[in-house]
Amino acid sequence: MSDEEIQTLNRPQAARTASPQPTATAPAAPGATRATAPGAAPEPAWLGPALLVGIVLAALNLRPAITSLGALFEETRTGLGMSGTVAGLVTSVPALCFAVFGVTAPRLSRRFGPAAVVCAGMAAVAAGLLIRPFAGNAAGFLAASALTLAGIALTNVLLPVIVKRWFPDRVGTMTGLYSMALAAGTSLAAAATVPMTEALGGSWRTGLLLWSLLAAAAVVPWLAIAAAARKEKAAAAPADRAARAAAASAAGPRVTRSRTAWALACYFGLQATGAYVTMGWLPQIFRDAGVSASTAGVLLAVTMVMGVPLAFVIPGLAGRMRNQGPIAAVLGLFGLAGYLGLSLAPAGGAWAWALLLGVSNCAFPLVITLIGLRAKSPAGVVKLSAFAQSTGYLISIPGPLLIGALYQHSGGWDLPLAVMAGLLVPQIALGLLAGRDRTIEDECGVRD
Repeated sequence: MSDEEIQTLNRPQAARTASPQPTATAPAAPGATRATAPGAAPEPAWLGPALLVGIVLAALNLRPAITSLGALFEETRTGLGMSGTVAGLVTSVPALCFAVFGVTAPRLSRRFGPAAVVCAGMAAVAAGLLIRPFAGNAAGFLAASALTLAGIALTNVLLPVIVKRWFPDRVGTMTGLYSMALAAGTSLAAAATVPMTEALGGSWRTGLLLWSLLAAAAVVPWLAIAAAARKEKAAAAPADRAARAAAASAAGPRVTRSRTAWALACYFGLQATGAYVTMGWLPQIFRDAGVSASTAGVLLAVTMVMGVPLAFVIPGLAGRMRNQGPIAAVLGLFGLAGYLGLSLAPAGGAWAWALLLGVSNCAFPLVITLIGLRAKSPAGVVKLSAFAQSTGYLISIPGPLLIGALYQHSGGWDLPLAVMAGLLVPQIALGLLAGRDRTIEDECGVRD
């Protein structure tokens, strides 16, 4: 993360101890807060609308590469001759890429600027989605998927930075906007991929190729945004050097010494495991139970779309509570009920199980909120976010691969579903630990 971004994070931090979102003041146009900085050039009038469009389009593209494949997974596996283990590897690739490439985002942002990196990330998403359907084997398919997911990983990390940098007085509103767009893109790809594929001839390759068009559209506004940011960076170079020297003194706590940080990272990893197993395998579970391919896609969309309203409700509720552990426990119990239902009557209660798992998967907005609540200093928030997300995604990598192997060797879903339900038990326990009213600064002995 750039020094200027750390400076930006410093401004709203006072409100973070009371709420996961900064306290809003009078709305300001992008750049209005920063335009008075020494050396800063006035930002063009078109930049604000371009950022709004760019953020929404980027967020819409953060999950269709995953959920569109989930809707057509059976056809893709058959077409490329994938074994169950290899198919499990495909569902593990998102977490691996998010862990590996997400770590590089702060360094790339310092070197090129966050807008340029997001632009490159969207280009990588479009290129990977364009190449992937033409792969002749599983290895080529994996390579193209990795390119797409690398772009998603970079954008995942840097979109919050973009919001904090250009919309410092509307962080809550803009975060809600891109969270809603992310959930909408996720559910849209899950619901629309199969019908569009059937309407265009039934080839899974065509169905996957269509989503490259949405990604290509997202590149256009970011080209202009990146160019404007590059000019601004050149004009503010002296001030940027001063900010770098000032930020160097704020090292922040050593998060690896904090039990809360480890609990939060492991909680993040287990909730990510459940999310990627759901996105990768839930349509297949329903299809194996006799549900049609199109209905299975819609059921996945129902699961994903639950994140739209709850992404607004959960952070606000968590911010009003001193201990957020009960929320983690309730979300985990919803997941246990969903997995039990899938095991006993997957087709008969399909809509109910999809809703229950959708609520359970909303542990993600909770964990993002906890990152803000469990640290007091700006440097602490940055360090805790990087540690929890990178460690959490690494923890989640084996999950989808294990589920694929168990599915292949057991010939059914009873054992994989039992494993997923079992993982919710430590997830609930870790959520209770991470939700306690304490901060990593207190645990590491760092004074205010």
